[in-house]
Order: sequence, then C-alpha cells, then structure tokens
Amino acid sequence: MTEDFRDADLSNQTWEGRHFEHTEFVDADLRGLVTKGCTFDHCDFSRADLGESKHTTSAFRSCTFERTNLTHSEFSGCTFLGASFFECRFRPVKFTDTDLTLVSLAGANLRKTRLSGLRFREANLSGADLRECDLTGTDLRGARLLETKLAGADLRGAQLDANGLRQGALSGARVDIDMAIAFAAAHGLQVGG
Repeated sequence: MTEDFRDADLSNQTWEGRHFEHTEFVDADLRGLVTKGCTFDHCDFSRADLGESKHTTSAFRSCTFERTNLTHSEFSGCTFLGASFFECRFRPVKFTDTDLTLVSLAGANLRKTRLSGLRFREANLSGADLRECDLTGTDLRGARLLETKLAGADLRGAQLDANGLRQGALSGARVDIDMAIAFAAAHGLQVGG
C-alpha cells in the first residue's frame, strides 16, 4: 500500500497487519500509535512524532527517521533492518527482542538506555552516546564503533569482534573475563603463559 500521510493526524490509532511501502509520514502526528505485525518498507518518518507509541512484531525495513520524536515509545519483537536514524529524540525509549541489524545510529544519544539482548550486527554506531547503557548479551559483531562512548556501559556477555574492541571507547565499561581477554588480544597483547 503506497500512501502519503504528510502532516496527517494519526495519533492514538491501532493498526494490525497493515503494509506500507515508500509511504511518507513526514511531519505526521503518530503519537500514541499502536502497531501489531505491520510492515513499513522504505518509509519516511522524518520529523514525525512517534512519542508514546507501541509496536509489537512490526518491521521498519530501510526506513528513514530524521529528527523523529521517539520518546517514551516501545518496540517489542520488531526489526529495523537497514533503517537510518539522524538527530532523533530517543530518551527514554524501550527496545525488547528487537533486530537493529545494519541500522545507522551514528551520533545517537541513547545514554542510560536498556539495550540488552538486541541485535546490532553491522550497525553504524559511530559517535553514538551509549554511556551507562545495559548492553548485556547484545550482538555487536561487525558494528562500527568509532568514537562510540561506552563509559559505564555493561557489556557482559555482549558479542564484539576485534575491530569493535579496537574502535569503541571502552574505558570505564563493565566487561566479563572473556571480553577482557579478547580486548587485550585485539590490542596486541599476548594472553597466556
């Protein structure tokens, strides 16, 4: 379904199983929107207000979120494969069992957000503020972490490759022994006797 919802007031609606492709939600009021099993492919949510919205098993594939308000929104069992976020308002936001593979969150402020168990494979997190985040069990393999702020973040059980361990600003982050050894090896130390 291709539609144009620019500047539309769609607040407090409930959508189930709807499909949108190349749809414009630019400047739309989507506050309090509830989606269940919906699919959004290549949709534009620039400057939209998604505050206090709730999404369950919905897919936002290759969507654009530019200066979008996502405060107090919740995403459970969702996917954002290939989506891009630029200068969005997130805090507070809740993600549960959500796939953020190949997303661009460069420069995003997600400080103190619970991101445990999420999939950030091949995501661009360059310059993002992830300080004091709960990243336990998070899959960060292949993620770009250049200048990503991770001080105070809990990375126990997270999966990072050697490149991520070299790029991210991990000083002050909480890690388990396996990651500490991997960090040392990624920085050229010889571990063992």
